[in-house]
Amino acid sequence: MSSHLSSRREFLAKGSATLLVAGLSRSNALAAALERVRAKISDVQTLTLQGESRTYVLVRVVTNDGHSGIAEAYGTPGVAVAEQIMALKPWLLGKNPLEIDRLYTLMGEGSPGLAGSRTDGSAHMLIRAASGVEMALWDLAGKLLDTPTSVLLGGQFRDHVRVYDHSRPQDMLDKGSCRHWAAQLREHRSGFTAHKIDIPRTSSIWEASGRSGPDNARDPVNRHLTSQELKQIAQAFENVREAIGWDHDLMVHCHWELDLPSSIQLAAALAPIKPLWLEDPLPVDYTGSWKRLVERAPVPILTGENLARREGFAPFLVNQACDIVNPDLRNSGGFLETKRVADMASLYGIPIALHNTGSQLHTYQACQWAASIRDFIMCETITGEGGWMDQLIRLDGPYIEKGHVQISDQPGTGVELNREVAEAHLAPGQKWWGDV
Repeated sequence: MSSHLSSRREFLAKGSATLLVAGLSRSNALAAALERVRAKISDVQTLTLQGESRTYVLVRVVTNDGHSGIAEAYGTPGVAVAEQIMALKPWLLGKNPLEIDRLYTLMGEGSPGLAGSRTDGSAHMLIRAASGVEMALWDLAGKLLDTPTSVLLGGQFRDHVRVYDHSRPQDMLDKGSCRHWAAQLREHRSGFTAHKIDIPRTSSIWEASGRSGPDNARDPVNRHLTSQELKQIAQAFENVREAIGWDHDLMVHCHWELDLPSSIQLAAALAPIKPLWLEDPLPVDYTGSWKRLVERAPVPILTGENLARREGFAPFLVNQACDIVNPDLRNSGGFLETKRVADMASLYGIPIALHNTGSQLHTYQACQWAASIRDFIMCETITGEGGWMDQLIRLDGPYIEKGHVQISDQPGTGVELNREVAEAHLAPGQKWWGDV
């Protein structure tokens, strides 16, 4: 009995010690978590990278305990976006980085020389700067809370997000050129299965190539398609569809070039190739013409890359004047504001795609956001072609595989810059974060 009691006391003592250690560990972990939650913004920095034809403005928000979040604001043609971000720095310092909605809504309000908020829709709105800061705050929040940002935004609806490229044949009016393009595409390293292509309008280049004769009806200033252009565009996309088959999606981009009659005629001319969407045929802002186009077009109509805030998207959604909404997170207000746009769109059965001409950093983070959106289709990218742009962030596995980006399970948006690559592509006059 004595031996039994001794063993029992020893067991209980060990158990108590184990519980004490576990309790202390939990206590320490809780204390560390509370410290992170109490963190304050201590610095805001920018870093601009130079690509072949674009700049990429990165923003970093740092806390007093050494944590940081990064994101990408709009670069080219985002004139002075970095300067706008730095103008917001004094207002952001000392604030709680987890109060993201409050910070976004009131950003800049009451600060000297910055009357009003940067996001309230008034004439001084600096939405591109505010969007970059907001997304960096979400990356930071995930790191402070040791949770993926996509989970903080409501949860992951998918573990991979589809992306599309801008690949096109060298000569869309030549079937041999289209077949050559299709063969190369099927061997592409990133495995893209969706491609956005601009409409080929008649011009001196097309005429010189012998692929189209002089178009005397063409007015280079107005927004009307000639009969020759309509025929040429229809033939070009028919050739592309024939070459690539039906296991790839095609999207047609118009860059706000057209008037209403031409948009309606073009939609009808392209119907046989079943494009996933016809993008931005009409001028940017909402008018009743968008609704008229949607009612008459036999193909889906997409718009939204230049719209900002819920207020910019609301008339398109309420009037059902587009079939797909296409925000750019760097223009529309960042993660939370654009999620609200997506929630509004879902009431009308309108899905979401993403415009994106950003770097690998923004593409990867945009896909993390997209994982939290139920009715999401796919995200644009200019990356995935190899070279330094696909090495800007450190990843354990392939960046784009079978035309998809994998969703991270790491805290925040799961990104870490590759310093060597970034420093090798700094814009003139730029230094690494905080370097003097």
